[in-house]
Amino acid sequence: MNIKNNNNRSATIIVHSGDFDKLMSAFIIGNGFLSMGIPVSLFFTFWGLKALTKRGFKKAPLSKMNLLGLGKAMIRLKMRRHNVASLEKLAQSFKSLGGEIIACTMTMELMGIKEKDLRADLVKSYGTVGKYCYITKDADITLFI
Repeated sequence: MNIKNNNNRSATIIVHSGDFDKLMSAFIIGNGFLSMGIPVSLFFTFWGLKALTKRGFKKAPLSKMNLLGLGKAMIRLKMRRHNVASLEKLAQSFKSLGGEIIACTMTMELMGIKEKDLRADLVKSYGTVGKYCYITKDADITLFI
């Protein structure tokens, strides 16, 4: 990790959803922990993993009131007006602060997703739930989004 660990604490977030607002939450929380010096791992699985495909962020719907994409457009407009970082900027910030993104290989097999389909600029490692459990077994904070 690029930053000093705060009292040897760590956090982990399982990103199961590919919904825009839930992805935003995962990266906002992850960046918050990283800014406090707490290392964070995000384990992307199932629909969350689909968000890491090359057009995944652009295709991610809102979890509620998507309205064929109109709801998402309205939320993005409000985000710009209130100076809220975009999902892309949050993801890049997470990576640059030293956050680790793990892509679930079982989900990749089930959904026919290949490494070449995923964003190499974001994904740090690939592994099964066993790898995730090993890496995060001593985490102080675990969230499921």
